[in-house]
Amino acid sequence: MRRDYFALDVENVSWVDEGDDPKKPQVRIDFHGPKEVLESRLSDPNGGYLEASETDVAFRLQDPLDDPDAAGVVSVTNRITGDFVLELNESADDVLAFIRAAREYGRNADDDGRYRVEVRIDGEEAVVYEKQTFLVYDADGNLLRSHSLIPSGVEL
Repeated sequence: MRRDYFALDVENVSWVDEGDDPKKPQVRIDFHGPKEVLESRLSDPNGGYLEASETDVAFRLQDPLDDPDAAGVVSVTNRITGDFVLELNESADDVLAFIRAAREYGRNADDDGRYRVEVRIDGEEAVVYEKQTFLVYDADGNLLRSHSLIPSGVEL
């Protein structure tokens, strides 16, 4: 599935720098491509959509983190099979700002989810996930723990 089929929009991130009240960071992923392909990837063996606990969200850098134009790939994977559900290109600065907002939100909220992911297919909501973990890897595939969002008590 082509990465250019996806568009990503982020909300509730700027409050961290502006000193406003905490708001749950949200990412909306819009898909404009062959509907059947994404629906198939989002589905479990019984034909229903995967639950939040059956997916993982990660960011894999393609450039060194200290590069001012560093970019990478945001991915959602099926935790059971390891298959990619979707991938899209994004700037490292934008992803790290999102993770920072989710980390700060988690410190200030009594909410189990630190961020929300909405996947839409041609403008219609397909799935909504409340997530706590967002892993960041360097270009060599090494986990960058200090940049990742990992809830306390979770062993990787």
